[in-house]
Amino acid sequence: MAVILNGSGLTIEKLVSIARLNEKVELHPDALERIKKCRAMLEEKIKAHEIMYGVNTGIGEFSEVVLDDSQIKDFQKYLIYNHAAGIGDPAPIEYVRGAMAGRINVHAKGRSGCRPEITITLIEMLNKGVTPFVCQKGSVGACGDLSPMSQIALLMLGEGKAYYKGELLEGKEALDRAGIPVPGLEARDGLATINGSNLLTAMSAILIYDTNRWFKQAEIACAMSLEALKANMKPYLPKLHQARGFVGAIRSAKAIRKLVENGDLAEDKIKCKVQDAYSMRSTPQVIGAAHDALEYARSQVEIELNGVGDNPVFFPEENMQLSGANFQGSPVSLPMDMVGVSITMVSVVSERRMNRLNNPALSVGLPAFLTKGAGMFSGLMLSQYTADMQIVEQRILSAPASIQSIPAAADQEDFVSMGMNTAIKNFQILDNAYGILGIEFMAAAQALDFRDYNFGTGVTKAKEIIRKYVDFLDIDRPLYPDHTRMQELVKSCEILEEVEKVIGSLE
Repeated sequence: MAVILNGSGLTIEKLVSIARLNEKVELHPDALERIKKCRAMLEEKIKAHEIMYGVNTGIGEFSEVVLDDSQIKDFQKYLIYNHAAGIGDPAPIEYVRGAMAGRINVHAKGRSGCRPEITITLIEMLNKGVTPFVCQKGSVGACGDLSPMSQIALLMLGEGKAYYKGELLEGKEALDRAGIPVPGLEARDGLATINGSNLLTAMSAILIYDTNRWFKQAEIACAMSLEALKANMKPYLPKLHQARGFVGAIRSAKAIRKLVENGDLAEDKIKCKVQDAYSMRSTPQVIGAAHDALEYARSQVEIELNGVGDNPVFFPEENMQLSGANFQGSPVSLPMDMVGVSITMVSVVSERRMNRLNNPALSVGLPAFLTKGAGMFSGLMLSQYTADMQIVEQRILSAPASIQSIPAAADQEDFVSMGMNTAIKNFQILDNAYGILGIEFMAAAQALDFRDYNFGTGVTKAKEIIRKYVDFLDIDRPLYPDHTRMQELVKSCEILEEVEKVIGSLE
């Protein structure tokens, strides 16, 4: 079923369905009327020679340069040429599709001033699978994601490059094969296509979706480790967390209790300590804080997905245009920096539990490094090294990008969000997190194989899925294939999906 874009109601889940699952999109008829009404106002203002930024003036430091009538159309073409200035590897197709969907939703507000043909062409490209080749690096996250969005805008001129049916083609050829006319760029059209932080916002939306699923898997891994370490489950009782009041902690404690239900530990059949180490008893507070950070980021990203990220912004109902800075990426980059930190934080506590599984002084009777042949064999000793290396990389990447502004454009653009740096590094942090959590899963499954009591229904199912991909470590073997398979398994969310089938949602 197509996603209707009307300038509001675009959720993270809807954007992911468009970007990743190739869901079709439609423009709401009311949105089309708003776009037409705004365009008509713009054309009247052009005829009246009203000065409008980026329409009949230059941009950035050249905003005081007024263009004559003969320059207005060509200016849009040269604007796109000049701004298509990224570098290096292409952004994944799902990021670009997400950015296009976000830009269409901005246009649907009827405040951007572009011709309807521009918006309709973006819709046709999404629906027919024409995805521009966009260099991922080049945006500073203010004035919008100008460099990458300009590579999308090149298609409006029949230029640039695009993917179509698995091939990278010249832009005009891709459009021709898909049966999409080249709309060209007239007054305002180019700037209206590029002047928002749409790529970094789409990337942030996708990351939020994936991170939520990773946090739920972190709770599954935690439950497995708690079972293996004979944890005291009283710190997971709902009333404890309700007494403090943090929504994320209440959610996390409930999820972990749910995972161990029907097992001997949950039913108090296993002797446990009066009080466990922090990495065992404070996981709801840690993952809970991460849940809360993610929910705040979600709220900000969804505001941006449904807001007017553009400059200038037109108000046809008042015959007014206002130039400002609604392209500024800081409202997204700041909370998304916090998301990156939260992923790292949850990864650190995951590694600490894995350390307890390995360490015979802390593991409540498990063999050293989870091997039956200590000395001859080293078991999962080196797995911890691999997790630790990835955590250090996460910590380096967790330095916030949102405070790293470097002035540009002769100091006209003297503060920028660097939100693209946030978006890029967050995916690197999450990629490491898949590996770290995979190692805890592997260690927990190994540890559970040394225990002879009944585990919770959710924990039992998770262990069953892990054993489809990684065998019990009876004698030492090269572990890099196991680590990589576990990283891929966590990324696939198969453990999560299979566990939720048997115990219900963890949210």
